[in-house]
Amino acid sequence: MKEDTQEAAAGDETNAVILRAFLANLGIAIAKFVAAAITGSSAMLTEGVHSLVDTLNEVLLWYGRKRSRRPADGLHPLGYGRELYFWTVIVGVMIFGVGAGVSFYEGIEHIRHPVQTTQPLVAFGVLGVALLLESWSLVKAVEEFQRTRKSQSLRKAIHDIKDIPTLAVLLEDSAAVIGILIAAAGIGLELWFDDPVYDGIASILIGVLLAGVAVVLLRESKHLLIGESADPDLVKAIRDLAFAEGRIERIGEVIALQLSPDTVIAVVSVDFDDTLTAHEVERLSAHLETRIASELPDVERAFVRAAGGAAALS
Repeated sequence: MKEDTQEAAAGDETNAVILRAFLANLGIAIAKFVAAAITGSSAMLTEGVHSLVDTLNEVLLWYGRKRSRRPADGLHPLGYGRELYFWTVIVGVMIFGVGAGVSFYEGIEHIRHPVQTTQPLVAFGVLGVALLLESWSLVKAVEEFQRTRKSQSLRKAIHDIKDIPTLAVLLEDSAAVIGILIAAAGIGLELWFDDPVYDGIASILIGVLLAGVAVVLLRESKHLLIGESADPDLVKAIRDLAFAEGRIERIGEVIALQLSPDTVIAVVSVDFDDTLTAHEVERLSAHLETRIASELPDVERAFVRAAGGAAALS
């Protein structure tokens, strides 16, 4: 298996994004739980659970990335890249089941049995610090996301992204910032109208937010887990590179399968010049496979298949 410095740099940057999010979420989770115990705020408790789930999710993403880096073996000849997508599915399930589930439950209970928030200044202070830390983590996640976005629209960039841990951190941090604002608004409305029901409503809205994030993450992870084509630009580059080799009549089907954020397996169907002998076709195929894998960093392995009447036996 080849090693590429660009891939290593991209992987290190993704790990840095995950680490920043982990440290921010861990500190914020502790602060929110302490504030929830002091104030009795439902929205604050929900936000504590939200940050705790996000913290555990960063651990799962880091673990999934580490497992996906294992080299290929006899049991998995194409490597373990897709294991990263499996762990991202687990992250999505946790966000939906634990994060959103607890938020809905806590919100409904607080509406049924309202409890007045005490010492609101503590709650607002913790939320303010949390907003600063989450915003810092979000800015870094956006920078990493923008690195792969190119000129695409946001919706298309999310749909086409292959580096699913970066997407997970981006969605989590975005939801964290919005969730903090919702929690602050819920407590503020409670104080303004002297009605703790608004605090419970804020918890439910945070649950809706987390459920939406989970659905997006699960949808994108599913596409990659079951097998998604590589970036169309990479497919075109493979086709152009193959055709530029010479003594090739036509490039047929190009199957480029994304195995991990920086690992692609390519199968190229080639119609060689009919005047080539079988030995020449074999030699040219081997050369083309090596060239594709060496000149395109994301392509881990390439397989060239002679199609049509390409090989005329001598």
